[in-house]
Amino acid sequence: MRLTKFAHACVALEKDGTRLVVDPGTFTPEAAEAVGRADAVLITHEHFDHFDDKLVAAALKDRPGLRVYAPALVADRLGDHDGRVRCVADGDTFTVGSFTVSAHGHRHALIHADIACPDNVGYLVDDGAVYHPGDAYFAPHARVRTLLLPTSGPWTKLGEAADYVRAVRPERIIQIHELMLSDLGRQSTATLLGENGLTGIPVTRLAPGTTVDL
Repeated sequence: MRLTKFAHACVALEKDGTRLVVDPGTFTPEAAEAVGRADAVLITHEHFDHFDDKLVAAALKDRPGLRVYAPALVADRLGDHDGRVRCVADGDTFTVGSFTVSAHGHRHALIHADIACPDNVGYLVDDGAVYHPGDAYFAPHARVRTLLLPTSGPWTKLGEAADYVRAVRPERIIQIHELMLSDLGRQSTATLLGENGLTGIPVTRLAPGTTVDL
């Protein structure tokens, strides 16, 4: 499997000629390009930095083979599109090509008591090869080899991120959702949470457009 990191929370996964794109939002300048090559788009939740509704709706209209998997509110906004938009929730599983995907978790992490928490599902791909949690520190009850770890945003906290990594116990961390940090902030976060920091697990920082083998 190959992973391509795009800006903020968006990643693409490729294997055996199939391409999944997770969370193409408005903070991702490359989102249109990523979705344009996708066989399926996976959305963790409704926030605009993870879900560009106009982009995904246009792609569904223009590309009859595209499928979308998302929580209920996102799926409702997009419409059924002859069954190509599927609502997913915690515990659901599905396949796209040779990929197997399971959904985990229920809610977005708390920002503030005055702000509602929307539904949020994380996606575990290929029996734990990679896990994208969306905007939540939900630990799936499964082995995770590569954890995509959110590190910036109004809901994140480094102490909670460290405890989350300890709960998941991945073999590898790739930093995502880091757009609100300066370069110094991204490096400091990786150092604090990484191999010689609070978790003892290597943290990989990828520039947008970088592809790695998992």
